[in-house]
Amino acid sequence: MVTSRDVARLAGVSQSTVSYVMSGRRSISPETRRRVEEAIDTLGFQPNAGARALASQRSHVIGLVVPFAPGADMTGVLPFIETITKCAREEDHNVILATDDEGAEGLTRLSDQSLCDAIVLMEVGSKDPRIPVAAGLSVPVILIGVPDDPAGLYCVDLDYTLAGRMAVDELAASAHDRVVLLGYPRDVMARDVNFVRRFLRGAEDAAGAHGIAYAELSPPDTSRAGAEAALDEALAERGGSGGRLGLVVPDPQLIQPTLQSLLDRGLVPGRDLSVIGLCTDRTAETSTPPVTNLSLEPRDVSRRAMRILFRLLNRESVPTTSTVELVTPRLTLRQTSLPAR
Repeated sequence: MVTSRDVARLAGVSQSTVSYVMSGRRSISPETRRRVEEAIDTLGFQPNAGARALASQRSHVIGLVVPFAPGADMTGVLPFIETITKCAREEDHNVILATDDEGAEGLTRLSDQSLCDAIVLMEVGSKDPRIPVAAGLSVPVILIGVPDDPAGLYCVDLDYTLAGRMAVDELAASAHDRVVLLGYPRDVMARDVNFVRRFLRGAEDAAGAHGIAYAELSPPDTSRAGAEAALDEALAERGGSGGRLGLVVPDPQLIQPTLQSLLDRGLVPGRDLSVIGLCTDRTAETSTPPVTNLSLEPRDVSRRAMRILFRLLNRESVPTTSTVELVTPRLTLRQTSLPAR
């Protein structure tokens, strides 16, 4: 097994210098650093994680607290996990997953047992009881989501308020008479997740500004039966008026059941009415038919969160104008949009 002593011998430096190059705890000349890094590459040296943690007093692990609750869209969470893990590995860190059902006790466990150097907290509630605990931890914490009171923690999220406005703005611009938001299932609404409230507020405000008829419906769940029940109510007042109806579907799990239910009723999205979903581009492209969507931008949100997190972890300066950074959604027109007239 190759050791740091072998690296030091090949580079012509002391073993402690090799340690300083790897930990970054002391300034090393560019030429010396180059020789050590070349020796590491030549020998294929992989430092022992435990020894490195002892030397740097850091675990080189990021704790990621992911949603794990009834109705959680795990396929939607996956791009966040993939991107956060990739960003961590680029900084020579690993990721440990914890589920949000542990609550504040889980955060305390991650910090007090020195299991990680920093924590990423997802699926943040409007009045999340974990926030005060997170704000008092000894390790940096960043939120993917925006609670009512961030308690000084840095937050990164999609601009859901803008997304709601953009969906209704698009329907108003293409002369729709009525907008129905097939909203989040009842269990999601009961959790009072902050992004839900923000999206609904943005859509409602835009409908008011345009003077367009607007209604919000909450399906019982994201199943086909749930979509059917919501559509029964959404279409009840349409009758034979011939008006242009626009459906906004913010829960990605409800998009395909809604599209299929419409097709089974003989209603073709893009011909008889419009449908706009809030989902990843991949979900939009692979739905049947491909749905007009506002992208959730999970990879952009994750990259920005990790950039801030490592600046905090490395005690580098972080912009202080605001602790909340919102990512602008993108609207992509596909087959489910009625043509403008």
